Amino acid sequence: MKDIARQSMSIKVESMDLLNGQIKMEAHASATYLAMASWCEQNGFFTSAKFFFKQAEEEREHMMKIFNFLVDTGGNPISPEVTGINHDYSSIVDVFESTLEHEVKVTKSIHNIVKKSRELGDFATEKFLDWFVLEQIEEENTVRDILDMIEVTGTEGVGLQMIDNQVANWID
Repeated sequence: MKDIARQSMSIKVESMDLLNGQIKMEAHASATYLAMASWCEQNGFFTSAKFFFKQAEEEREHMMKIFNFLVDTGGNPISPEVTGINHDYSSIVDVFESTLEHEVKVTKSIHNIVKKSRELGDFATEKFLDWFVLEQIEEENTVRDILDMIEVTGTEGVGLQMIDNQVANWID
């Protein structure tokens, strides 16, 4: 018979469920950013495509970070099914506005999990999420900076090429 201590999880079930939801959100973001990269490639925004390929990989890394945390705490991470990916955008502005909307949703979700883990006294989950809270500040700020640059540059004529060239400033 297994030792009772070995059977128990160090993570609260509610936290685990919320983190599994976050895994799905991060997987969806990765797939969405791949679709955005494809749209950018098809429409001649090659630097923006590189940006979104990088973002897609980062989102997958976020998903795996959470997945591994659940493994480490004795939880049951669920490999998500990803559906409902948008592949159609009206403009480069639409792509980046959609990106910001998504990042704001992710931020709200992370904050909700932090709040719930605090209420549950799940200190390990709360501490684990500190990195994500700071990461989301950076993610939102990057997209806001790009949207500000687009507003200043304009989307007429050569402005579109300037926008794509300037996105390189946000690729590591």
